[in-house]
Amino acid sequence: MIRLLVHDAVLLTLDPDRPDPFRGWFTVGDDGRLLTVEAGNPPPDVLAGLRAEQVLDVGGALVGPGFVSSHSHLFTSASRGLGTDLSLYGWIEAMLRYTFAAGAEDLYWMTRHGAQDFLRNGITTAFDFTDSGLTFARESDGVAHYSASVPDPLYQHAQLRGKADAGLRTVHSVMLGQGPVDPAAALAHLDGVVELSTDIDPSLLLRLAVSGTVQWADDPAAADLEVTAMRRHGLLNQPHFLETPHEVELQQSKFGWYRDAGALGPDLVFGHFIQTTDEIIAEAAAAGCGMSWQPMSNGRLASGVARIPEIRAAGMRIGIGLDDQSCTDVSDPFANMRTALALIRATYRDPEALPVREVLAMHTRGSAEVLGLDEHVGTLRPGRFADFLVVDPRRPDTGPVWDAYGTYVLACSLRNLRQVWSGGRLVAEGMTLCDPGSDEVEGQVHERMARLRAEIDGA
Repeated sequence: MIRLLVHDAVLLTLDPDRPDPFRGWFTVGDDGRLLTVEAGNPPPDVLAGLRAEQVLDVGGALVGPGFVSSHSHLFTSASRGLGTDLSLYGWIEAMLRYTFAAGAEDLYWMTRHGAQDFLRNGITTAFDFTDSGLTFARESDGVAHYSASVPDPLYQHAQLRGKADAGLRTVHSVMLGQGPVDPAAALAHLDGVVELSTDIDPSLLLRLAVSGTVQWADDPAAADLEVTAMRRHGLLNQPHFLETPHEVELQQSKFGWYRDAGALGPDLVFGHFIQTTDEIIAEAAAAGCGMSWQPMSNGRLASGVARIPEIRAAGMRIGIGLDDQSCTDVSDPFANMRTALALIRATYRDPEALPVREVLAMHTRGSAEVLGLDEHVGTLRPGRFADFLVVDPRRPDTGPVWDAYGTYVLACSLRNLRQVWSGGRLVAEGMTLCDPGSDEVEGQVHERMARLRAEIDGA
């Protein structure tokens, strides 16, 4: 059965096997997945029998897949405006100041707030680094650690529920304890998270993952534990790695920990991957590793510019993420793409160092591919979820559309985002969410953060 028919659209499918853009139409089945994607106008027999509410005429607007953020921290949505002039580790301390005292239900509302913020802005799938409940301690701008304690799995489940209740598709990532932690206890915690995750809608929870901690670890055993966890449950692992510009030689030396642990491969995705060498890039690419690039965050925290042209040339898969909502600040994928273009083209003094079409592909199909989700999201192809955006360059008017990709990436922004659809269901109209509980989410977050601030600051 057809749930929805969309027509009179300029389609940017991001389908690697099909040239686009083209004027066309598509249908969505009852399972929320695309049935067919075709050029031209829908034939009368397809339109016959459909009710008015099952037909969407977008009037020539641009329609592309929902953005996929390959690296996000949704719980930080309530911590914007902290650590404004600090580099990574100082910023983490400032950002976690109030969430450190939060309980499981506080994290539920913070995470749901971040998830609905993503949906409103056209991000329909996200890799989410959850709050671990572990204490973060900075020794210097280049050395920091998380505590070795292991939180209750219910702390993780609260964040799982927050994302699912918001309707965001996610990869849920769990940080294992580090330092003098009992591996058995860390794995038991992970087992508990895996068991609890079975009550989450599998169309929303697309995958579980490990949040690697080698960047902050003192012992190669951290990499061994991550590999054990990956193999135990068939998990993806995305470590923050080679991110900060401080203590670069120390960071680079830890690449060998992953090699020696047997971690290198398609299920290892390096988050940030800025302070690389030619040798590290070549070895990671040869092993099939991927990377996730966070251009706005990297600029805001003065972390540096990833070597995207060399990494692309080596054949590594690359996705783009929005990172923390408290260091990307505005969860705007359009601004994230333009920041990416500006950083790479200015650094390499070459406008072809990153083409417009490629940056859009990285933030959609590329992110899906690097996370192992390309059979579900990232493109407008039959069988994928009908997660799509209606972007209208005439409201407000950006002028004639000479090149649909050029207009979509360079001229459009959140102000042109008319609608966000997930699984063939409308989730946002302009900046207004369709979820009737969205106002309660905002109220809960403000009240709870005010309470936590009073507890921490005594104000």
